[in-house]
Parts: sequence; C-alpha cells; structure tokens
Amino acid sequence: MNQVSEQGNEGTPWPKNIAAITLFVDELEITKQFYREIFELRVVFEDDNSVVFKIGTTLINLLRSTEARELIEPATVAKHDDGSRFVFTIEVDDVDEMCTKLTTRGVSLLNGPMDRPWGVRTASFVDPGGHIWEIAK
Repeated sequence: MNQVSEQGNEGTPWPKNIAAITLFVDELEITKQFYREIFELRVVFEDDNSVVFKIGTTLINLLRSTEARELIEPATVAKHDDGSRFVFTIEVDDVDEMCTKLTTRGVSLLNGPMDRPWGVRTASFVDPGGHIWEIAK
C-alpha cells in the first residue's frame, strides 16, 4: 500500500492552509451579530455587502447572497433552505463546556454533545445563514 505524501509533485506543500472562506448570507446584520456574540470575534473588514472575521489565520467572509453570483459565475447561489453540503469543524478543549456556553448565548444545538464512533466528541449548531458548525475534541 502506498503512503500518502503531504507534498505535491514538486516537493512544495499544497495546499498550505485555507486563507479565506466566503459564506453567502441573506441577513448580513443578523449573521454579523451572531459571529460577534457567539464566536466572540471582532470585525477585521466591513463594507455594505460583506463583513470579515478571522478565526486563527483563516478569514471568514460573510457576503450578501445577492452579491455572490458575480463571485461564482457561471455557478448559481443555492437558497438557504436547499440543505447543507458541508460542515465546518472547530477544535475545542471541552465540548460539553462549550455547549453550555453556546446555549447560554442562545444557540440551539442540532445534535450532541456525543461520542462519535471514530473517537471524537462533537456537537453541532447552525448560524443564521444556514451554515453548520461543529465543535469537536
């Protein structure tokens, strides 16, 4: 069996990291408030159509759904109720403790905390834009 290499053909690591994630949101102000209060993040950039936060070295760009088409053409922007196709996972020291903090802040958990068969304890919740976040240890 072949070992998986962390380096590309030229010996340079690829990808190095995720620089930015752009989330399409219908209610920019409500979602901005959620990220400020729930994740306790500060705004690093803001204009009429977007708000940017930073988690570690990754920029989280909240972009009005109405402005997203230009960014992804010819693809289309999915509607909020079309369902999820991804989950963002954030590592925490204590899933149960973080769940308590999140519910105190008004977050309703989708599931968890629970022990997964692959040995990780997790819980999940949804932001106002319909994006699912998982906390894990």
